[in-house]
Amino acid sequence: MKTSPEGIAADSADAMLGPNPFVGFRTKDVFREAVRAIRLAAVQPRLTARVVGELATEMSRIFKDESELRPQPRDRRFSDPAWLDRAGYRRWLQSYLAAERVLGEWIKQQKLADHSRARLAFMTGLMIDAVAPSNFPWQPEAVRRFQESGGHSALDGVKNLVRDLRENRGLPAQVDKTQFELGRNIANTPGVVIFRNEVIELIQYTPMTAEVREVPILFIPPQINKYYIFDLASEKSVVRAALEAGFQVFMISWRNPGPEHADWGLAEYAAAIDMSVSAICNLTRANRVNLFGACAGGITVAAYVAARSAARDPRVNSLTLVVSVLDVRSIGDTPLGLFATPRAIKTARRKSQTAGVLDGKAMASAFAWLRPNDLIWNYWVNNVLLGNKPPSFDLLYWNNDNTRLPARLHGEFMDMFLNNSMAHPGRLRLHGVPVDLGRVTCDSYLLGGTTDHITPWKACYRNTQLLGGKRTFVLSNAGHMQSILNPPGTKKAEFWTEGALDPDPEAWRKSAQHQSGSWWPHWHAWLHERSGSLRPAPAQLGSADYPELGKAPGSYVLVV
Repeated sequence: MKTSPEGIAADSADAMLGPNPFVGFRTKDVFREAVRAIRLAAVQPRLTARVVGELATEMSRIFKDESELRPQPRDRRFSDPAWLDRAGYRRWLQSYLAAERVLGEWIKQQKLADHSRARLAFMTGLMIDAVAPSNFPWQPEAVRRFQESGGHSALDGVKNLVRDLRENRGLPAQVDKTQFELGRNIANTPGVVIFRNEVIELIQYTPMTAEVREVPILFIPPQINKYYIFDLASEKSVVRAALEAGFQVFMISWRNPGPEHADWGLAEYAAAIDMSVSAICNLTRANRVNLFGACAGGITVAAYVAARSAARDPRVNSLTLVVSVLDVRSIGDTPLGLFATPRAIKTARRKSQTAGVLDGKAMASAFAWLRPNDLIWNYWVNNVLLGNKPPSFDLLYWNNDNTRLPARLHGEFMDMFLNNSMAHPGRLRLHGVPVDLGRVTCDSYLLGGTTDHITPWKACYRNTQLLGGKRTFVLSNAGHMQSILNPPGTKKAEFWTEGALDPDPEAWRKSAQHQSGSWWPHWHAWLHERSGSLRPAPAQLGSADYPELGKAPGSYVLVV
């Protein structure tokens, strides 16, 4: 396992699932699948006996030191040479690998539907991961650190554990929050708040070029977590890169709702987008705006654009959607698809209605268990067993800066999932207007990530078959959040685009052109073609009608 702060941060960045308005799984689900496994074992004594026999045979080889079992080369939990060099550790590890392999084979041989088998495999995987030898205090690296520190690592680990029990719902902290301050070293791109209502603050950023494109960009972030995923450290800020490319940039900052805002729904959030578009057009004297949405923000803005297209509103000039899935049936057996069952959705909806909001911290905890080795056990080893501080990493800070979701909007997202409303014209209405993605006429830029585990790229590609207008699909070689944070200079960055928009995503990929580097310059070039002529950058921000209400990052983003 990588135990350096940089290594842990890199693992987490690759595995991070990001904000999602749907549901994870419940503790009940774990016990239900465990009981199910016991019952399956009881009613299939021959199969169970056979796999137990296979395990016993392998255990015999292990204790004779004849086993050839080895961890996967990329399994960093067991990268310490002591796991294979020392007999005791080697037998412990091989016994674990043998049990893991036999259990996997037992699950494969069950006569179950694919979806049910995937659920069972996932839940048993959770338990297997939890008892991995690397998670115990007597694992080699922890023992070595204890000896080198004279026992201080254990004392520091206990302090970290107590803190996590008190402050982080018992999960190990992913980031050292003391190293970051909004407006200082993250979310620090210069700008001002020019509009505020109960739902949003609208930020206008200071231009960074002498001339700017006529048509501005408006970023619409997810309603869960905060907007500065687009404005982290300067070198990975999507906002700063767009400014340096000569665009006028605006940002919506959603208010973190409380129980008193339980009745805010999709209509209120779409209305806030519409007010922002009007304010930007009035301020810049442009008659069109380019819209950019990600994750759940992409769902919201897509519904808004479809409704405005039906109303023949010409102000939406182009639409960029990154790691957003509009046809939820296309997510398949992803972690989200496995556990967003009608029962789980009903429970989640009832819980948020009772509280008035969906608690972002609780949801983040549930989603961390979808990738436990990277998002939980990694930190358990680092924080508790080794007694280290959690890493200092801006993306992890953002991921832990959770917000809430109003009960009504949460319920509407649940309905979208159950009814697949966005993929079926007219099932969803926004301000009384039927939402039909096929009636969207503006050009769209659509992005997916090759290793995205929560919005798989093939599900993102499905958007090309739903939206009208001229569509461009881009596939980046990154995960869910890293697909967004992919600036020029990123190591091993590459992407594919310009393929024929065949209904089959694999057919598209075969025809797509491979390009090295970040997709950001490609997007900038695409947007330049759709952003009008150059004009002198405004000498000052805001106007008499839209006076400065405060400096960026604004006040709403600071609300916990």
